[in-house]
Amino acid sequence: MKRLVVFDEDMIVKAVEKIGPSVVTIATVQIVRNMFLQPVPVKGIGSGFVIRSDGYILTVNHVIRRARKMEVVLSSGEALSGRIVGADPATDIAVVKVEAENLPVAKLSDSSKLKVGQIVVALGNPFGLTGGPTVTMGVISALNRSIRSKALVLEDLIQTDAAINPGNSGGPLVNIYGEVIGVNTAIIPYAQGIGFAIPINLAKKVSEELITYGRVIRPWIGVVGVTINEKIAAYYNLPVDKGALIIEVAPRSPAYKAGIRVGDIITGIGETPINSADDLKKEISRRRIGEEIEVHTIRAGRKGIVTIIPEAR
Repeated sequence: MKRLVVFDEDMIVKAVEKIGPSVVTIATVQIVRNMFLQPVPVKGIGSGFVIRSDGYILTVNHVIRRARKMEVVLSSGEALSGRIVGADPATDIAVVKVEAENLPVAKLSDSSKLKVGQIVVALGNPFGLTGGPTVTMGVISALNRSIRSKALVLEDLIQTDAAINPGNSGGPLVNIYGEVIGVNTAIIPYAQGIGFAIPINLAKKVSEELITYGRVIRPWIGVVGVTINEKIAAYYNLPVDKGALIIEVAPRSPAYKAGIRVGDIITGIGETPINSADDLKKEISRRRIGEEIEVHTIRAGRKGIVTIIPEAR
């Protein structure tokens, strides 16, 4: 039976009071070169939130990228020197550490249970305004969005119409209970009411690896695939019109060792159907290094199952 929520403004107030103490401002200094190729310091501003009471702070990579100096301002107003624990440009997640104890920690929710239309609240420090985090409210406008820039592609994002401004990046997107569901990451500057957040489940996984290893260790099987559609299936006379057609297999890779060859079609991993090359990429990324995975294949019209053990990329 679904829980019925009777909404009133007091819920938003309580949510902000719950998450507010864990939100921080991150001020950075980067060294860039001017038109005469001379090094010039440039200040930047962003947000973050505490995920461990001993000083670990979750933010986004583009806030702290190339930072030569970093200052973290806590909700109490105390300013501390910060250092980068690790950063992952592929997901735009980063972890910063300050020397402090007993910091207020944000409660993390489960982003796999999100629904379009849920009320959300974004917190951060846009433009470096003083006096505590800025609060904006909206709804989840869409899920599983992808956006592309010159540097990277971010996938499976939460889209929201809660206002996100420069300086909000790295701050939390929370539900009406004050639990973090995402990390604010980007806006479309020429649009209104379109902002994006990284799902907290992904951010949590990446941050844990950054804290433990200093980097993200991604599972790898060593194949390159293309998405099969009706036109490709007809042109190559393939037996299916969905799946990932393997066009490259790295020598001595886990896939090669398992018997995967160019021309094979991958149609499933475990009980998960693979309808495209993106499906294959996403499903492999969810697996653990050293985990045995059953891969469903088609070769020359014959179905088969092989076991592949992903290795570190």
